[in-house]
Amino acid sequence: MTSYNLEVTSISPLSKEKPRQAVVLCHGYGGDGQDISNLAINWQRFLPETIFLCPNASEICTVNPQGYQWYDLSSDKEEVILEKSLVAEEKLDTFLDQVLDNFQLEANNLALVGFSQGCMMSIQIALKKKEQISCLIGYSGKIINQKHLSDNINSKPKIFLMHGANDTIVSPTHLLEAKAYLVKHGVKIYTKLFKDCEHRIPVEGVSLGLGFLKKNLL
Repeated sequence: MTSYNLEVTSISPLSKEKPRQAVVLCHGYGGDGQDISNLAINWQRFLPETIFLCPNASEICTVNPQGYQWYDLSSDKEEVILEKSLVAEEKLDTFLDQVLDNFQLEANNLALVGFSQGCMMSIQIALKKKEQISCLIGYSGKIINQKHLSDNINSKPKIFLMHGANDTIVSPTHLLEAKAYLVKHGVKIYTKLFKDCEHRIPVEGVSLGLGFLKKNLL
């Protein structure tokens, strides 16, 4: 089995058998794999033949040294953010290929889940990947750079984006922008805006995410 290029929290299938599906969960800015693995623990018993892998991003977070970042947020210049996201994307793409190789799975047996910055990375990588994954769930994120993505779309997996209406970290307007963009590009997109919800994943979001995985991944 290939060793992974990123540190990872792994939750094995309850079936104890070789996994038939894999779900990779990408944490937010300042978080880590252990943090977002709580989502996987909630889903595990409903997806007993699935392995859940929660990698740590490769960079220590500049604001919270206890956590990690997919890319630094010290600059608000679009071209700088894109450049840094592409470095992170290459590492995450390698990780996804290692997962598929290790468990001898096809890309259509893989789902991506991301929160905040992890959602942004997941959208970018899922649409650019030449082998189409099964589906993507994104919480509280956005599209990093629409022009870059438009020039590099290779896949159109089903996508479910969710957001808190009271999010002050990543504005919920990004949900509407992403929906319009993805519809325009022929991607099957589902969205949910949660009332009275800030920058977090509510219980309803956990439940809806599970339903989406069961419908599209199994």
